[in-house]
Amino acid sequence: MLTKGPRGTKDVLPEEVRIWVHLENEFRKVCANFGYEEIRTPTFEHTELFQRGVGETTDIVEKEMYTFIDKGGRSITLKPEGTAPVVRAYLEHNLYSKPQPVKLFYITPGFRYERPQAGRLREFHQFGIEVFGADSPAVDAEVISLAMFFLEELGLKNLELTLNSIGCPTCRQQYRDKIQLFFKNKIEELCETCKSRLDRNPMRILDCKNKNCKSALQGAPKMLDNLCEECKEHFELVQERLKDIGYSFEINPNIVRGLDYYTKTVFEIISNELGAQNTICGGGRYDGLIEECGGPSTPGIGFGMGIERLILTLESQGIDIQLPNPFDVFIATIGADAEREAFKILYRLRKSGISADMDYLGRSIKSQMKYADKYNAKYTLILGDDELKQGLITVKNMTTGSQGKKGLDELIEYIKGNLEKQKS
Repeated sequence: MLTKGPRGTKDVLPEEVRIWVHLENEFRKVCANFGYEEIRTPTFEHTELFQRGVGETTDIVEKEMYTFIDKGGRSITLKPEGTAPVVRAYLEHNLYSKPQPVKLFYITPGFRYERPQAGRLREFHQFGIEVFGADSPAVDAEVISLAMFFLEELGLKNLELTLNSIGCPTCRQQYRDKIQLFFKNKIEELCETCKSRLDRNPMRILDCKNKNCKSALQGAPKMLDNLCEECKEHFELVQERLKDIGYSFEINPNIVRGLDYYTKTVFEIISNELGAQNTICGGGRYDGLIEECGGPSTPGIGFGMGIERLILTLESQGIDIQLPNPFDVFIATIGADAEREAFKILYRLRKSGISADMDYLGRSIKSQMKYADKYNAKYTLILGDDELKQGLITVKNMTTGSQGKKGLDELIEYIKGNLEKQKS
């Protein structure tokens, strides 16, 4: 047990960390271009936040949360999603008093106790954004376009954008009555979970993955046919804005998302190359969530994007991310005096902003050169005791294979200048 991580968790090893860092940097860059600022919230929150915000009838709250009583007797939950904690921070720090809208993004771990499967772990990680204080349909389109733009910047293709509107509390109550009446004579066809949902939250039946429940949905009334005029107009304007900037989409009336706080626009971005778990990104509007959590009536919208599933999608499409080398310069040495001097040169290189490494295992010069080549070093510096006496060092360009001797006093500027030329 000491050498095996808990089920549903995953170690991210150095080579893969480089991919994660690249994705995180790209996400930060896109968010900055769209005017979003980063927020970081705690790993755990008071359990009540998720009960009130996410919804007590959701699978997350009913079955999946990691909840415990701390030493002070308080019920604490590892965060299962990113939105509710950001809403809590928005309220606690009076961000509603700042110029609106407040546009935030985050990169966060999340925790849900569920069956581990492709791209879905018990400890997972998400990119997410939230916008507070604007109910314009153009903001819905901006949020969706940010997600699409980011995925396209990574080189992903064949993405399917699907939209729906699940209305506001006014039109949803009327729809709730209709869906309950529809399933009244079909209750035996539903799974046990959906039977309990019928009275508490019948719209969640639309999102059930059970085959029998999907079959029972045939002919069910659609929320889109029951929208009030305001919600209908809002959804039409969202579609217009997306078309204005060149995005195509499909309307899927069965998208409700898994959280109770959603209202009006909901969306998913799908890659059909991932099998059953094919949603890369999902989100929507939640105009009542801040009020539900004790704040003033404030519109909001956002999305969450699973990083693990995003990486699987990149791999499935054969997208090779060009990652930086662990170091640019490697110093190979022959002799004890040369090894000692090389350590000083190594420190000077690093202080000059040049990533560098050297051999610490006493390997042969041939093995040292192989090591440098394995890690794609741009330059290998070869220093022997005889060269050291002459104040010289051999510099080998690992890309071209050319090499020559340089004075130790001019080495740093020479390497730095050449690396800058390669970047430009």
